[in-house]
Formats: sequence, C-alpha cells, structure tokens
Amino acid sequence: MSMSLPQIARNVPGFYTGGWGGPEYTDWMDEQLSWKNTCYIGDWSYLWTATFKGPDAFTFLRGLSVNSFENFAVGQAKHMINCNGYGKVVTEGIVLRLGADEFCTQSIPTWWCGFQFEQNKCDMEMMRPDIFKYQVQGPYSLRVIEKACGESVRDVPFMHFKTIRIAEVEVLALRQGMSGEVGFELQGPADDGLKVHAAIMEAGQDYGIRQLGLRTAMINHLEACFPTSAYHFVMAVGGYDYSEAYNAYMVERYHMPILYAPTRGSFESEDIRDYHRSPIELGWGKNIKFDHDFVGRRALEAEMASPKRGIVTLEYNKDDVVDIYASMFEPGEHYQFMDIPTVQHHVCQYNKVLKDGKLVGISSNPGYSYYFRKMLSLTVIDLAYGVTGTEVTVVWGEPGHRQKEIRATVARAPCKKDNRRLDLHQVP
Repeated sequence: MSMSLPQIARNVPGFYTGGWGGPEYTDWMDEQLSWKNTCYIGDWSYLWTATFKGPDAFTFLRGLSVNSFENFAVGQAKHMINCNGYGKVVTEGIVLRLGADEFCTQSIPTWWCGFQFEQNKCDMEMMRPDIFKYQVQGPYSLRVIEKACGESVRDVPFMHFKTIRIAEVEVLALRQGMSGEVGFELQGPADDGLKVHAAIMEAGQDYGIRQLGLRTAMINHLEACFPTSAYHFVMAVGGYDYSEAYNAYMVERYHMPILYAPTRGSFESEDIRDYHRSPIELGWGKNIKFDHDFVGRRALEAEMASPKRGIVTLEYNKDDVVDIYASMFEPGEHYQFMDIPTVQHHVCQYNKVLKDGKLVGISSNPGYSYYFRKMLSLTVIDLAYGVTGTEVTVVWGEPGHRQKEIRATVARAPCKKDNRRLDLHQVP
C-alpha cells in the first residue's frame, strides 16, 4: 500500500512542540556547552506517561517490544522500541518496571501501547499520571543532585532508578543520559514540579548549572546519536492497515490526529514506507532480542541476517554551509535556509546523499554543534559507504528550487565520547 506525498504532509509548515520551556535562557551556545563543562536542567514534562498494571502487563508489553524482558528487574528501565509488522519503528521511548506486574511507559510508546491495549482484551488497567520530568545532565550533575537530595545516588546503575527526596518531595531518580553524559531524569507529581525545579537550580548555582531551552535541546540528541521521531525519521504509522483506527484513537483519547511530521528535502518518494526506518538502520540493533515473539520479528530477523544500511554522522563542509547563508545576501533565489543551531519545529529533512552520483543514503535534519564547530547530521547510509572518512555529497534544497551540493565526510555515531555508563563511584 502506498500513500501519496500530500497525505504525508510534504512541504507544509512544521509544528512547534510545547516542551522544553523557553527558547533559550542564557544563550544557545552557552547552553550547548553545559553538558560538556558543567550541567543543565531540561524540562521534558510535556512527554506523555502511562502505567500498565495487572497480570497481563508483562506479556502485553513484551509482545510489542523488540527488547528482551528476561531479567527485567523491578527498579530497571529499558529503551523500548515498538515496530510494525514490516519491522519499521512505530514508537520508541522508555519503559520502567515499577513492580512485578506494573510498568510505566514514557514518551510516544504511551500512545501506541494505549492503542494496542484498547484493541486487545487484557487483564490489566491503564492509567495516565500527570508528572514532571527534569533531566539533569553533565559532568557536575551528580554533585547537584546529591546536594539537592542530601544523599548519595552513586549506587544507581545505568538505566535503573531509585526514590529520593528533594524539597520534601518524593522523586523517582532514573539514571540515563540523553546528552551522552552522566545524568538523571527526576520524576514526580506535576503539582510539585516548580518546587523541585527551584531546589535543583539552587543546588546547582555553585556548579554553573544552566537551563536548557528549546532552541538547542535537540543538539544533544544529535551529538550523542539518539535519533528522534519528528526530527530524524517519520514514525511508521501512515500507509498501513492500522492507520485509520490508530488515528481515531488519537483523536478520541488525546484530541488530536496522529502527528505526522512534515517532510522536506531533496529526497522524494510516492511510497510513505520509504520514509520509515528500522531499528537496525537507526543503530538500535543491539536492542533486538529474538528470545520472544513480538510484532515485526520475522522482518527484523531477515534484515539482521543481511543488513543493508546503518547510521553515521555526516560532517558538512564549512565553505559549502557558509555559501548557503551567503545566498541570503545576494539577489535572486537563495538556497533553502539552514536553521542554526537546528530546526525549531517538528519537521523531518530527507536529503539525498550521493557518492559519484549514486544515491547511497538519506541525511536528516542538520544541526550546528558549537562544541565541535561543525554542522552535523544523522544519516542512514548503505553500509559500504558508512566507513569513517568516506566523502559524500548531500543535496540540499527542494526539487524545483535552487539546490546546493554540500560536500560531507562520514564520521562515527555518536560523534562524541559516550560517558553515560561511567562508574559513579569514580566520578569526583
């Protein structure tokens, strides 16, 4: 089944997210350096949350997830990936095991799991708690959190959580690291959010804490190679037999249709499935475990046996990027604007990546790293061309308009060192 481009929101305005608070607090360059030099607090409270509790909760969520649930302990979290029958990513996010038969999904899996829950009779209940989510990330994040709660959190392994108290509020502290650095996500009742936020800011004053704004928040996903739907790929929703029912569910439960991210860029296809990505292509192959039956298993088994594409970082040639900005000051048609540090709304760039004129990959939204002083993009590319140092060309600009061929070099993904799993007892 195919879906024409107008139905997938081709070349329409993107939509802004309500998350992350203000656009910037100090300035975006200063905030970008915070997760390398000091730390930041970022507000992810806008993300959706649901709890699933009951005898069927374990089996239900396992059947929707490519991840293994064996040895999934209470107090542990996983990066849960949900696929459709074609092995393409529908949603991905975090799932926490709160009890023997109680789990909490966060971010977009809340929609998909909720939809599946209503489609299937299960012996469990689903609830949607209203909570705050503050990520505290960076080299000094540990000191800030320990100062705020008055106890050690160094006993928390990566992707595990414990309960602490901040400003007399009971807070769940999940150790993760969306910045690629040591960090925690603090969660608790939404009504207590401002009080906890103020306590974290006060505790962080001596450590140079920054608030993270919308304008630069997604750069940490880019540098740390965390592909994100509506920025780096389109959720595999449209064009399948469940699309209409899923859309009706979203309208009824969340009062909005499925959020198709508009697509732009030099790549075009009449089949929406060409815009979808598998977890293998996005670098999440290690999450896939074939120790259970799950939606999309057969497709992923075949792809795992003979993978075709993987994810890399592309470094754009600086002179070619400068030429794009220079066109804004010249008469005639300018090149498509390349937002800096990155696009400020949900829209997916799908730009052709060429080698000797041959299509070898698709580059997603570019972003400027002030730390590396480079324009970067996460790119799904044929494995033969994904070798570090390979030179390729990115076609920038919509068909029918002025286009720029940008020279680019393949770099590893993530492009920065991954410090998430450091032994906290060794962190000063």
